[in-house]
Order: sequence, then structure tokens, then C-alpha cells
Amino acid sequence: MKKMVFTYFILLSFLCAAEISIAVAANVSYAIKPLVAAFHVKYPNTKVDVILGSSGKLSAQIIHGAPYDVFMSADMKFPKRLRKEHLTVGHPVVYAYGALAILSQKKRNYCAEIFVLKSPDIHKIAIANPKTAPYGVASIEALKHARLYEKLKNKFVYGESIAQTFIYATSAADIGIVAKSALYAPQMKEYKEAIHWSEIDETRYTPIAQGMVLLKRAKDNVKAKAFYDFMLSQKAKEILKQFGYKTL
Repeated sequence: MKKMVFTYFILLSFLCAAEISIAVAANVSYAIKPLVAAFHVKYPNTKVDVILGSSGKLSAQIIHGAPYDVFMSADMKFPKRLRKEHLTVGHPVVYAYGALAILSQKKRNYCAEIFVLKSPDIHKIAIANPKTAPYGVASIEALKHARLYEKLKNKFVYGESIAQTFIYATSAADIGIVAKSALYAPQMKEYKEAIHWSEIDETRYTPIAQGMVLLKRAKDNVKAKAFYDFMLSQKAKEILKQFGYKTL
């Protein structure tokens, strides 16, 4: 009897202190903290372990057995690939639409929009690597749409993820194409729209539909499913909008 009671309390303790692992695309790095905080209001005893990285890198880790429960990608391509590999529960869903912006530490005139990149004092342009980061794919598409890619490609400094690109844009490069969401982080208050940054016309690139999937290892994980559902809730959408995302 004592052994049964002991086992019961061990199991209860485990359930109350459940832990879930969320693989999150780098562009969501600033929004994920308030999202997790809002999730904890309803599930205070669930520890959420957040792993940030480029969507391509995280996807490769999942294919090779990384123990993640939910994958929040910067596009739909990588989640769909995981679906084809039979590594997901159900099909990917869109949780947000991201946007591109141009960012510079130096004050600039953004009336020319994306063509500000042609300025003669710009020698290094930070962009995300299109091989690993969906925002890099969108950046290249926008540059080609504006017929700037061939003229500027020798100036590119590639970041493995959009988060690393953001660091380059504010340090090693003169300017960069970044995720608009990063510009709503508290530490970005000194950077002003139309002075330090400007959004790129969304008609220049395919909408950045960011996909999410519940991974197969979490098919019986109630808390992982709860987080997945929370990310599609009105509360999550409100938080995402505060960081410049669009939602359905």
C-alpha cells in the first residue's frame, strides 16, 4: 500500500512539473518570451524549454532525432518536409505571417524604400542565408523583384539565421534586411521607423507564412498539445501582432 501511495505521488509530481520542448525559428526570439509567459498563466506548472535557431537547422535536428515536441518554423516548407517524413501529428498550420524590414544604425532617408540599399556609403549588407533561413529566401526574392540582386550580391554578409542577421545589421554591416518583428523588442526603442528602419513593400516577396506542427514524439503529451492550441488562440495572436506579425 505504501509503495502504491509513493508511486502515486511521484507520478503526480511529474505531471505537475511537466516539461515540453519547443523548437522556435529565430525570428520569433523576441515574441516567444511573452508568449510563454501568457501560456504559463493557464499552465503555471509546465516548464517550456525553448530552443532557438534557423528553421533549416532545427528541421535537420528533428529529422535526426532531436527530442522536440512542437516546431514553430519561419515558413511552411520545413514543417511540410517533416510531415512527409512522418514525423508530425497532423498537417502544418500557419500561426503568423512575418514581414521584412531594412535596418541601419545610421540615420537614413527611406523615401526610396528598398532602393536605399544602392547608397554609395553602403559596402556591407546583412541578409539571412536562404539555404537555412526562410527570411533569407524572402530577402533574395525582394531584391530580385527590385532588380537589385545582381548589383548588390557582392556586398552581402550572410547570417545563418535571421537573428544572427539582425546582429550583423547592427554591428558588422552598414545595413541589413531583417525580420520586422525584431524591431518591436524593448531594446530597440532607440531605433525609429523612417529614421533607422523601414518595412519592405510586401508586394515584393511571397507572404512569409510561418508554420507550426506538433511532432510525433508528443502525440500523447497533453501539455505539448495545450501549447500548440495556445499558439492558435486569440491571446497568442494579440501578442504576435504586437511584434509586427499578421495573423488570420
